[in-house]
Amino acid sequence: MSCSKTNEGSVTANPFDTTSESSNNVRDKIVVISDLHLGNDLTYSENIKHLKRLQQFLNEVRSSNTIREMVIAGDMFDEWYIPTRADTYSGGSQASFIKKTVAANKSIFDVLNGIIQDKKIKLTYIPGNHDMGITPENVNIAIPGVNQARDGSDKYGIGTYHPDGYDQIAIEHGHRYDFFCALTPMANEADAPGATLAPGYFFARIAANSFTDPTTQAAATKVPVVVLNNPGDAEQYSKYIYYTLWKTVMEGVIYVKDNFSDPIIKTNIGNYTKTYAINDILPYNSVDGSIRMNLYNGLFTQTNWNEREKYNNVMVMTDINKAIVGSLKTQYIDDQASTQYFRNPLSNVRIVVFGHTHIPMIKSYTNLDGAPCIYANSGTWEDQKTRDKNAVTEQDTLKMHFVMIAPVKSNTKKLQVALFQYRYGKHSQVDSKEIDL
Repeated sequence: MSCSKTNEGSVTANPFDTTSESSNNVRDKIVVISDLHLGNDLTYSENIKHLKRLQQFLNEVRSSNTIREMVIAGDMFDEWYIPTRADTYSGGSQASFIKKTVAANKSIFDVLNGIIQDKKIKLTYIPGNHDMGITPENVNIAIPGVNQARDGSDKYGIGTYHPDGYDQIAIEHGHRYDFFCALTPMANEADAPGATLAPGYFFARIAANSFTDPTTQAAATKVPVVVLNNPGDAEQYSKYIYYTLWKTVMEGVIYVKDNFSDPIIKTNIGNYTKTYAINDILPYNSVDGSIRMNLYNGLFTQTNWNEREKYNNVMVMTDINKAIVGSLKTQYIDDQASTQYFRNPLSNVRIVVFGHTHIPMIKSYTNLDGAPCIYANSGTWEDQKTRDKNAVTEQDTLKMHFVMIAPVKSNTKKLQVALFQYRYGKHSQVDSKEIDL
């Protein structure tokens, strides 16, 4: 059993090697984390306060004698959470962006690369939406030799991973089911030919502004009124739902004081080269009273959504309006584990792990044969953000979740799926369920 030293110098057993349901004799545990959101500028990155705990956690993974795989299930890097007026690559390239990210988070990448170099634990990376555009080659700059689970060279912004020997376990980020965050081809060909960046990219840019240059809800710029003049038109109705979501988030979640007509969103990423105004993203009533947008205007038919889902390798087609609303009411994303896997007659998967929603949980489902299935969400390691720079937030009690999948008493057909929080640097079990495969 591996051991480590505490700050006081005493020797303690590695917490990964002492779980109650496992035999703790061999390397048979799979650890899943996601949504690390490692940025390249620690003045505004989403993960600053949790970096030391993340380093501590990863060192425990590395020193464990019973972990065989660790999976990073998306949003390890963050090309999206960048203040609007900032040039993402600062005039450089994606490769230079990654090198800067590695330098800013050196302690984290030192441990990850150590895990790879030790050759004892298989490390797998799956892309999320915040790093959907990062090429396999540039991921290898940061963590050379990491196993990358992607749907193919032409769809490297999505991926599903089945751990070795377990085709009944599927791990993915979950953004392919999210209307705001799924790969979005052919959406803005006039402005950015070949681009696949989703509408959520612009949401994240505005969200960064909301916290780096904060204002109050009362003082924030209000979203212009949009009227649904033709509720019988399915496309118009979908656009109005999209508008109501933007109005909700812009006035209650990521409110800003910017003039919506000012061009402030610098891109120079993912085939986008222009600088956009917030009004380019928001729906408006045109002269004839119809609802339209300057960006993403053609997305709002069921046919387009079906084609977009097919592009994202989604197995079961979904309703566009439910998908739009589900981008905010995230139970919809979690329930896709059942829709796409458990209730899909073409799937044999019984355990699904997503990240993306940042809401850690374990839920029970049944498949079409009535057999039990388990869904887990691995949460996030981002900081709890606040607009009040003087606020005292106990970050050590917030977020930092992970999922562990392990055989029960060495029975590889009976697995425990457990959700933990790394609270005060200790493994605090939140929930667990067992399943016979």
